[in-house]
Amino acid sequence: MKSIKEIYRIGNGPSSSHTMGPKRAAQLFLDKHHDADKFVATLYGSLAATGKGHLTDAAILDVLSPAATTTIEWQPNVFLPFHPNAVKFESYNRAGDVTDSWTVYSIGGGTLSDGTKIIGLDEQRNRNIYDKNKITDILQWCKETGKTYWEYVEECEDSDIWDYLSHVWQVMSAAVRRGLESEGVLPGPLALTRKASTYYIKAKGYKDSLQSRGLVFAYALAVSEENASGGEIVTAPTCGSSGVIPAVLYHLHKSHEFTEKRILRSLATAGLFGNTVKANASISGAEVGCQGEIGVACAMAATAACQLFGGSPAQIEYAAEMGLEHHLGMTCDPVCGLVQIPCIERNAYAAARALDANLYSNFTDGVHRVSFDRVVEVMKETGHDIPSLYKETGEGGLAKGHKLII
Repeated sequence: MKSIKEIYRIGNGPSSSHTMGPKRAAQLFLDKHHDADKFVATLYGSLAATGKGHLTDAAILDVLSPAATTTIEWQPNVFLPFHPNAVKFESYNRAGDVTDSWTVYSIGGGTLSDGTKIIGLDEQRNRNIYDKNKITDILQWCKETGKTYWEYVEECEDSDIWDYLSHVWQVMSAAVRRGLESEGVLPGPLALTRKASTYYIKAKGYKDSLQSRGLVFAYALAVSEENASGGEIVTAPTCGSSGVIPAVLYHLHKSHEFTEKRILRSLATAGLFGNTVKANASISGAEVGCQGEIGVACAMAATAACQLFGGSPAQIEYAAEMGLEHHLGMTCDPVCGLVQIPCIERNAYAAARALDANLYSNFTDGVHRVSFDRVVEVMKETGHDIPSLYKETGEGGLAKGHKLII
């Protein structure tokens, strides 16, 4: 299992798989073909179906068009075998001959694959550094050593992991603050008004528990709205679910005065749980639906909260299990192909559910029947059984009846 740095990627929204991934792929292709006279990028499957709403074409053109004439071709009904998010890059010389062709897959969280291995990482970040990739095994390690999840991360990662997570926390916090200050309408034909600042002001008027829940909503909306407008966020584990963990941690940091060191340790634990899902199933909405994005984000946030409140390794695992289990079967059905409806609202609800999962697990001794690993298996199976029109194609579910941006 690779570094948790691959779960926490810093970049611009609105989509890790549809924006960040294709942009990185375009840059890798350009690096090999600076002398090309023309580029053609053909988008397939989900990448083509909701590419306009996710700014996929804009991300690719931003990289390639300054170097040469670039054409985007759309094939939303063609699904390549390895993954629904596929793009083929072609370079041409002045004679009009194809000089190179490369098919690459954006498999979620900004990660790229050529169908056999992860690509685009330096040798250091591409190596497997965790000898365990199941939470059951890591939990057993915790029992045997008396240590907890963040300490396992510390033992496996390079020494710079805490500096990296510190930067991640800074970007997350900045996204919350920007989102709270921003007003107006989000880009796109939905004319969706930003709500974070309004929720924040209203929440301040309530007391105790109502204020607490309202602030969590406001923080999640703030980051999700920043993502929808192309602002800088952290994938956690994806762009579309990037508001959940920052909302929970920013709220707990402010309301309970947890130190930054404890926040970073909770981020390490959350990253570890997200990493196991990525290794054993998927965090791509185009592959397994929104359960792989919002569901995993909720599980990650639940572990972070549970650790901060002194949960045992067993209680932390239970919190994660509940966070993911109760999102099983969630479809990915973005209206008009935009990461706005229902995506933004789902971040707010998932943040609240993460806190509930923490509370519930802390009332128990951590013993329960269904393991987190089993829920991950079921999520993968469920995702494969969900028809493609419910997996980030903008054709089914809530998106049905709304015209895609093409």
